[in-house]
Amino acid sequence: MSTQSNMVKVAVVGGEGIGPEVTAQSRRVLDWFAAKRGVPMTLREAQYGLIPYLATGKVLPEDTAEAMDEADAILWGATGGPETTEVPAAARKAGSLLGLRSKYDLYANLRPIVASPALSASAPLKAEVLDGVDFVIIRELTSGIYFGEPRGIETLPDGQRRGFNTEQYTTNQIRRVARSAFELARTRRNKVCSVDKANVLETSVVWREEVIKLHKEEFSDVELTHLYVDNAAMQIVREPRQFDVMVTGNIFGDILSDCAAMASGSLGMLPSASLGPVDRFGRRKALYEPVHGSAPDIAGKGIANPLGSILSVAMLLRLTLNRPEDADLLEKAVQTALASGARTADIAEAGAKKLSTVQMGDAVLGALDKISAKEHA
Repeated sequence: MSTQSNMVKVAVVGGEGIGPEVTAQSRRVLDWFAAKRGVPMTLREAQYGLIPYLATGKVLPEDTAEAMDEADAILWGATGGPETTEVPAAARKAGSLLGLRSKYDLYANLRPIVASPALSASAPLKAEVLDGVDFVIIRELTSGIYFGEPRGIETLPDGQRRGFNTEQYTTNQIRRVARSAFELARTRRNKVCSVDKANVLETSVVWREEVIKLHKEEFSDVELTHLYVDNAAMQIVREPRQFDVMVTGNIFGDILSDCAAMASGSLGMLPSASLGPVDRFGRRKALYEPVHGSAPDIAGKGIANPLGSILSVAMLLRLTLNRPEDADLLEKAVQTALASGARTADIAEAGAKKLSTVQMGDAVLGALDKISAKEHA
C-alpha cells in the first residue's frame, strides 16, 4: 500500500461463497470514485478462506493479516460455505470473523435499514408498512454471549451432553455502544430505542440501568425508549417507521437485523459498518461488509445481489473517508438503478428481467456516470 499520509488504506477481502463476486462489484465502484472523484485511497486485495488454506494451512494467511492490520478500513465479502468442511475447525476458528472483530475491537456494528420505494412490489411487507422506513440498528459486537466464558460442551455423569454459553456485559461495554447510538441519533431524528430482555435476564437489567444512567448524565436531549426484544421483533415488521436508532446487545442485534431485512426488501440489500474505538489521532478501525452470508447455494452462478456490498462502500465513504457528498451520490445511484428497473433475482418482481451480479454493478456505475454528468453540466 502507498505510504502517502493523505491516502486512506483499504484492504479488499472477498472471502468465500458469493463474497468475491459481490466484492468485485464494490471494487469497481471504489475504482470509479478514485478515478472520477479523486477520492484519496489505495486498495490492496487479499485472500481469505479455503484457497489460502490449501496453499498456506491458514484461512487467514500472513499477507492478508498484514493487509488488514495496516488498513484504515477493510471491505469484507463473506465467510462460510461448503468449503468450510474442507478446513479443520481449529484452523477455521484461528482465522474467524469473530476473532477479527475482537482483535480490532470493532464493538459498534451499524446496520442501516432503509426501504426503497422501487422495491415495494417485491418486498415481503406491505408498501404502506414500508413507507418512510429509515432507521439504524447498532449492535454491540465484541461482547455478550458470543464471547463470554465459560463456554463449551460436556458429558454429564448420566451420559447426557450439555452445551453452555455465558451471556455477560460490563458497564464500559454497555456505555460505549450506547454512546455511539446517542451520538448518531443527534445527527438524525434524535430518538434511541434500547432493546433488552430485562424482565428475565440479569445482563439486561444491567444493560437497561446503564443506558438510563448514561442518558441522564450526557444525552438527556435525546428521546430514549426501551423495548423487550420479543416486542421489538414484532414492532419491526408491524411499524418499522417508528424507529430512528435502535441499540442492543450482540445476539439480539444479530437476530433483529436479519428480521429488519424484511423492511428493506431483501437481506442482499443490507450494508453494515463495524467500528472500533477512536484513537489519539481521531481515527478508528472499520470493517465494512454486506449483512448477507456466503450463500453457498448460489455461489459461482453470478446471480448474487451486490447492492449490500456496494452500499457498504457508501458507508465507507461517509464514515472512514469523511466524504458524505460521495456517499450520498452512491446511495442516489443505487436508488436510480433500482428505479430504472435493475433487479437481481432476490428482489425481482414476477416476470421482471433478472440481472446478473456484474450487470447490477454495470447499472450502478451507469447511474453514477449519468448523475455525475448532470452535476457538471
